[in-house]
Amino acid sequence: MAQGEVIVRFQQVSHDFGIKKPILDEVDFVVRRGSKITLMGQNGAGKSTIFGLITRAQEPESGIIHIQHGLSVAVGRQVIPRDQLDLTVLEFFQKVFPHKVYDIAPKIDKVLGVVNLVAPHDKIIRTFSGGQQARLLLASALIQDPELLLLDEPTNNLDKAGIEHLTKFLVDYKKSVMVISHDAEFLNSFTQGVLYLDVHTRKVEQYVGNYFDVVEQISSRVEKENRKNALLAKEIQEKKDKANAFANKGGQMRMVAKRMREKAAELEEEKVVVRQEDRAIRSFIIPAQRDIVGDILTVISFLTIKNHKAVERKTKLALRKNEHLLLKGPNGIGKSTLLESLANGTAKGATIAPGVRVGYYRQDFSNLDFNKTVRNELEAVMDRPTEQGLRSIASGFLIANELIDTKIGHLSEGQKGLVAFARLVLLRPGLLILDEPTNHINFRHLPVIAKALDTYEGAMILVSHVPDFVSQMRIDETLDLDK
Repeated sequence: MAQGEVIVRFQQVSHDFGIKKPILDEVDFVVRRGSKITLMGQNGAGKSTIFGLITRAQEPESGIIHIQHGLSVAVGRQVIPRDQLDLTVLEFFQKVFPHKVYDIAPKIDKVLGVVNLVAPHDKIIRTFSGGQQARLLLASALIQDPELLLLDEPTNNLDKAGIEHLTKFLVDYKKSVMVISHDAEFLNSFTQGVLYLDVHTRKVEQYVGNYFDVVEQISSRVEKENRKNALLAKEIQEKKDKANAFANKGGQMRMVAKRMREKAAELEEEKVVVRQEDRAIRSFIIPAQRDIVGDILTVISFLTIKNHKAVERKTKLALRKNEHLLLKGPNGIGKSTLLESLANGTAKGATIAPGVRVGYYRQDFSNLDFNKTVRNELEAVMDRPTEQGLRSIASGFLIANELIDTKIGHLSEGQKGLVAFARLVLLRPGLLILDEPTNHINFRHLPVIAKALDTYEGAMILVSHVPDFVSQMRIDETLDLDK
């Protein structure tokens, strides 16, 4: 087939998520064969919904979606569904096909090689680290050999080597790709164009160029529109001032004043609606628990994973107030497992001082109850729940009033992350445990979050594979699980 032909076309597509939650409003765009497209937009704007519409997992309220006849589409999802966590690797890959594939074993080994992962076919999905699960998700899409590959936050949980491996794959990939990601450097390495979903207008803007080119185009457009509006505003005010002056003189001057007002009204209509930039969350602090002294956490040993087996390591580590620890190591070595065991008090060789409140930001948000509402989850950590206090904190994290009574499971992954941060603010922990807190989060929010963590006055343990994020905060000690 001809290179560059249209394989997906949205025409006047509108879609809502429940009552009073419009996501798309008469959206138009195309995807061409062989193109590599980034899908941008604020957390909760509806980027994953567009993927759902392309795969027919969802149907639009109105408009037409043309998918080229016979086009094969596969999605690399953000997270492994909960009902698949207890499958074996073999069962997990078999599940992506509508029928049983009898020669699937060599195909699994081939795609695992592509994503640089060693995974026994009888190993349970739940036992893999977050980074390893991210590679499994990518491999589950690749094994389908699709003509259109949809990747939803594929760098989440990946270490530096994993991101480099994925980047090379996408640069060399000959078929069509659409990627949702907040990793600017990663996107710029292969992007040829951007679809920008504006959360305010619910329209999709289509741009050509790499990621940084498009960001510059958007900024230039906004600046140009602001300048035009400023000149119009000045002219409008001059017309209104003259109209008022003429009106006061009476007689024929009143007709002149009327024409001036009409001209001012015409100029008002010439003003353009400036594309609103994604809003960053408000600056915030995570208050630290005050009634603790001495060592908050002591560790004399911990477990790491080597060749899928647990290995005990000795150490001598103590954290007090205002001490921040960075936990390092490649995917699969046991960082998330260690953090989870610390958070729930089951880590052998580690002791948390009595009475210390632990704030745990878990990368898959499974410590949030997906069947409860945002209100339920925030009230649960408030000493004295008040409507005003709850809404004040929530609004700072862009959790609008209409989301307060939404179930956690109905939020986007990015919105779940913002709810998790709001809970930490309300909890006032003495020990803060953060597992990949940049996952799913809009890049505009990251400097605000980094500043809040930098100024946190309790004890903190952080796992992050994003060097730029880590560099923005104070780290007092580093523990490399690989050494």
